[in-house]
Amino acid sequence: MPTLPVWFEVGSFVVLGIILAFDLLLVLRRPHEPSMKEAGLWVGFYVALALVFAGAMFFFAGHEYGGQFLAGWVTEYSLSIDNLFVFIIIMARFSVPRKYQQEVLMVGIIIALILRGIFILLGAIVIEQFSWVFYIFGAFLLWTAWKQAQDDGEDEEDTENPLIARLRKVIPMSEKFDGGKLRSVVDGKKVFTPMLIVFVTIGMTDLLFAVDSIPAIFGLTQSAFIVFTANIFALMGLRQLYFLLGGLMNRLVYLKHALSVILAFIGVKLVLHAMHVNELPFINGGNHIEWAPEIPTYVSLAVIVGTIVVAVIASLMSSGAAKSKLDARLEEDARKSLSDAD
Repeated sequence: MPTLPVWFEVGSFVVLGIILAFDLLLVLRRPHEPSMKEAGLWVGFYVALALVFAGAMFFFAGHEYGGQFLAGWVTEYSLSIDNLFVFIIIMARFSVPRKYQQEVLMVGIIIALILRGIFILLGAIVIEQFSWVFYIFGAFLLWTAWKQAQDDGEDEEDTENPLIARLRKVIPMSEKFDGGKLRSVVDGKKVFTPMLIVFVTIGMTDLLFAVDSIPAIFGLTQSAFIVFTANIFALMGLRQLYFLLGGLMNRLVYLKHALSVILAFIGVKLVLHAMHVNELPFINGGNHIEWAPEIPTYVSLAVIVGTIVVAVIASLMSSGAAKSKLDARLEEDARKSLSDAD
């Protein structure tokens, strides 16, 4: 398999780092709620950027690496879209002012990148040393797919995490936000604002997302560079997508089902790959299981994209989606936003 030029890998990280830094600086200098047009333009820009990068991958490394990046990016982006609903609920639950939600999302994205970077490095090292880990990854994804299919959307979102409840007790905290600040002064004393709780909640949520998503993309490629860049592109533009989709998230009634199918497919692919490179002595005498097929990248890409397209079309045509109501907390959040604008 061809290798990517070192200058391409280093240059990619430099350019992506500059773009992320510019995005963060823009949020810090001008916190605001973006319009639908602004959010749409940014989302379009980041999607186009990912497709240009995929084209560069095809040009410099061939169709195999290019296909792996596309499959990985689409999978991670789809999982990120599904996870957006959780972020929406977190913002509404803690009544984060709409003006500062971009800042919270950007911090969440940085936390996600750091956590995923750690998971990717650990995953790459483990995969390099122990081929049997694919059995574990495959079984984990199959279990995750089953849990995803069983999810009825009625998670215990109103139950406060024990760590958050403990933080409230041991850390002096104000009842109200003070702009986007982490600390404020109340009655002459320095205290933390609820923004700290929001950041901790977002960080813990990102950790759970990383545990689910990293094994999935390692089922499509073993290149740490592709895994990390696919995750970066999946997270870039996520905050703008948050404002673009907003209340439309619960209209995509079949998205969770589509993701469960994708995770199950990748889980099966990982198990088959583990069988193909098997070295465990108690399975087939420690020999490779030659009849176990290796699913080509183009098949994976077709299954992933096809499943997402079918799910979106089916959701938009579903009578259940048309009748679905916006979450009460999101309606209240939108009402506050309009009130602040007036």
